Amino acid sequence: MVSAALVLLMTPGLAFFYGGLSRARSAINMMMMSFGAMGVVAVVWLLWGYSMSGGGTSIAGIFADPITAFGLVGLDGEDLVGVGFAATFAIITVALISGAVADRARFKAWLVFVPLWVTLVYAPLAYMVWGGGLLGADGAIGSIVGEALDFAGGLVVHMAAGLAALVLALVIGKRSGFSPSLHKPHSIPFVMLGAAILWFGWFGFNGGAAGSVAEAGLIWVNTLVAPGAAMVAWLITEQVRDGRMTSVGGASGIVAGLVAITPACAFVSPLGALAIGLVAGVICCFAVTVKFRLGIDDSLDVVGLHFVAGLWGTVAIGLLALPQDDGRGGLLLGGGAALMGAQLMAVLVTTVYTVVVTAVIAFAIHKTIGFRIPADDEVGGIDVAEHQESAYDFETAMAYTGEGADEKA
Repeated sequence: MVSAALVLLMTPGLAFFYGGLSRARSAINMMMMSFGAMGVVAVVWLLWGYSMSGGGTSIAGIFADPITAFGLVGLDGEDLVGVGFAATFAIITVALISGAVADRARFKAWLVFVPLWVTLVYAPLAYMVWGGGLLGADGAIGSIVGEALDFAGGLVVHMAAGLAALVLALVIGKRSGFSPSLHKPHSIPFVMLGAAILWFGWFGFNGGAAGSVAEAGLIWVNTLVAPGAAMVAWLITEQVRDGRMTSVGGASGIVAGLVAITPACAFVSPLGALAIGLVAGVICCFAVTVKFRLGIDDSLDVVGLHFVAGLWGTVAIGLLALPQDDGRGGLLLGGGAALMGAQLMAVLVTTVYTVVVTAVIAFAIHKTIGFRIPADDEVGGIDVAEHQESAYDFETAMAYTGEGADEKA
């Protein structure tokens, strides 16, 4: 229960992280997308989400039926602890996606997207990987290539969120005036605070499923080492490439390291976690700049951080995993190629399933109720347009600084 509370705290931490990275006129909307996910997913998980993710009878190894544990009927108190813990994972996963559509996604459309995505994408992936579905040891795929290892969500949480973010960014389109110079963080202290809360909560995120004290100790140390190494690597990369080290870069490096160690935290040594973090810091520092060359407006770098780091962490298991009970291990540690094969197959299944189903959901919403706010509302600020609220008193600020300050917000 303590771990579940820590993971739940991560979503407000994400709200601070995303809220700080966004424009001043988008901060409320950005934070509300995270809080909206908390409310909607809590209801979905109670009614059918938990049942579909493993509480019900298997349907083709893709998801469990939504009826068996509908409304959590028949579950005892011990079962409910697991239900609550799993719900917090579903909440943070869909909340992560919101960072790709900052400044321009209608809040009502987002509240439609959230339950559909959790139902049709997240719950099935959770079942396929963790619930004994296709990618499990006895699943149709896992029984052939071997069970994929994903301790806390490299596939189910971070790759899925990053891929969904990419799809949404493509469907909704770029912000007006999309460029590196026009869309800068409005509150770096919020970004730093959010990163700190995320790191704190991540010890529950990774450690909550530990099966023993020894395993919990390994997970705790790895969850400390990897983000620290990634932050250092990111800052050094910035210094070499740009001639400066930034606070946003440091915070982003922490998140990259946390994401990368998530699937591997119980399977690699602390030295392995160090290597995973260092590589994550470097590759993600470069990955977040690719969107400008490709013209894809992943506003707050969900793809560059969560997909890339989640992919790296999942593949790194195949390279650096300690010997497992089934005899498999990391390729670089003499464990053979079997584990790597299982990891790559899981990456393929996760990618294809997430992209296809998310695209169907996103296009359906976009073509019916509309996913994007009008252009005039985007220029004027989504907070007022969607919520009739503002994070800051711009009128008072204008009285002291002039109209230019308001226009830049």
